[in-house]
Amino acid sequence: MQVTKYTHSCVRLEHDGGVLVVDPGVFSEPEALDGADAVLITHEHPDHLNVEALTRALDRRPFTINGPPSLAGALGDAAEVLTVVAPGESFAAAGVAVRAYGGQHAVIHPDIPVVANVGYLFNDVVYHPGDALVVPDDVQVDTLFAPIHAPWSKFSEVVDFIRAVAPRRAYALHDGLLNDNGFGVLDRQYTALSRTDYRRLEPGTRIDA
Repeated sequence: MQVTKYTHSCVRLEHDGGVLVVDPGVFSEPEALDGADAVLITHEHPDHLNVEALTRALDRRPFTINGPPSLAGALGDAAEVLTVVAPGESFAAAGVAVRAYGGQHAVIHPDIPVVANVGYLFNDVVYHPGDALVVPDDVQVDTLFAPIHAPWSKFSEVVDFIRAVAPRRAYALHDGLLNDNGFGVLDRQYTALSRTDYRRLEPGTRIDA
């Protein structure tokens, strides 16, 4: 399986000829959706869900969309191809085995409503948690994409999340709001404290998983 990291929280997986895209939001490159057979959305926030880009991609090529039930109201006409996913479910998308975890987005502030959030484990090796720090306690994750910076996150909690998952390697996710100063600080800190092979990938970088 080949995995390509795009800007912010978007990841593209290619496996046995199938193409699966996770969280193509408004910060990520539209070309991440080229040739997609399935799209998985963790939650409805626009930095994870670009409805216009999805609609244009669907006009070019049909694909399935999987995600929490709250997406039905956000997707507009694209909701016709939505398959609802609940935490604990297992399914296949674009030929990739998927397990769903979590259920709720991390709390941003008590005055902001909490939306549904589903994390995805791919082929039992690659984990994309979306905007929550839910640890899959029934599997040994090999490759973790960790949300390193967000309005809802705290550095110490993310470090402890990475340590709890204990992957062989961790890559930065949810990094689209950072500038070079922030990257410099967080790269050093996560490398020093995460207790794994931590790295940040430039958008478009492809790895094997």
